[in-house]
Amino acid sequence: MIKCRYLLALLLPFALISLFVGVGNMSWQGLLNGQMQDWQIFWTSRFPRLMAIVVAGAGLSVCGLIMQTLTRNRFVSPTTAGLYDCARLGVLVSIILIPTASIFLKTGFAIGVTLLGALAFMGILSTLKHRDTVFVPLVGMIFGSIISAFTTFIALQMDLLQSLSGWLQGDFSTILNGQYELIYFSVPILVLIYIFANRFLLAGLGEDFAVNLGLNYKKTLFVGLALVSVITGVVIITVGAIPFLGLIVPNIVSLYLGDNLRKTLPHTALLGALLVLMCDIFGRVVIYPYEIPISLIMGVLGSVIFLALLIRKYRHV
Repeated sequence: MIKCRYLLALLLPFALISLFVGVGNMSWQGLLNGQMQDWQIFWTSRFPRLMAIVVAGAGLSVCGLIMQTLTRNRFVSPTTAGLYDCARLGVLVSIILIPTASIFLKTGFAIGVTLLGALAFMGILSTLKHRDTVFVPLVGMIFGSIISAFTTFIALQMDLLQSLSGWLQGDFSTILNGQYELIYFSVPILVLIYIFANRFLLAGLGEDFAVNLGLNYKKTLFVGLALVSVITGVVIITVGAIPFLGLIVPNIVSLYLGDNLRKTLPHTALLGALLVLMCDIFGRVVIYPYEIPISLIMGVLGSVIFLALLIRKYRHV
């Protein structure tokens, strides 16, 4: 069994590597000697980028785990439930209604529309009689495609597509001091998710079972979706969309640790942060001094792993 300390032992050296990978000339010697230029690069770019990577990776991975628990489906995540598309629609709504909206107001709109989208997705699932493992995320992706098409159409009509393009893909290259701190709001949300973990697990067993155990099913479901929406909206605003992360990481953790939600949460957070960190380092060095956006790397890697998980499941059916 892989323990948290092993994942942490892997995360720390990659974090150090990340701090010293980039176009700017920064070195250990410069930092130890108090070179102003080196410390400026460290605090302005490298450290903020590292923190954004770790928090975004952990947050989106845990979001996927919570959604899979609440829907009782291994292939549901913010990617396959259309939540990224809902968050972008929220950003568009904020730009249309309040052109001078601050980043906090944009985040509020993104979170609100994401929550509405999550509730709509759960409402659609409640009407389905056929809830096959693959059919449910397929419905979610269709739902997301409809939202995305509507968002793109409105943006084109109002000449706002370029203003919206920054949230279309995940990219850490623009993370700078003073522009990323909003993502720290995800940390207390992760703590709340851990506190409510047992309730989410009971809710994931079904409404009848949860009610018989004295749990307020609808309230718990709403709380879970709200927490997921907050993290998703904050990450979209700060970093952009990172596809498939919340889908593949919980599935990988379940392969070696099982389905105990409270037990798998720390592993899911650490593995998600580690995976994003490794992909980001790869994206920075493979065509140095240029970068490959994290969304492109995770899109390719995530789709391959998703396909492998599908083949593995149906091979044993």
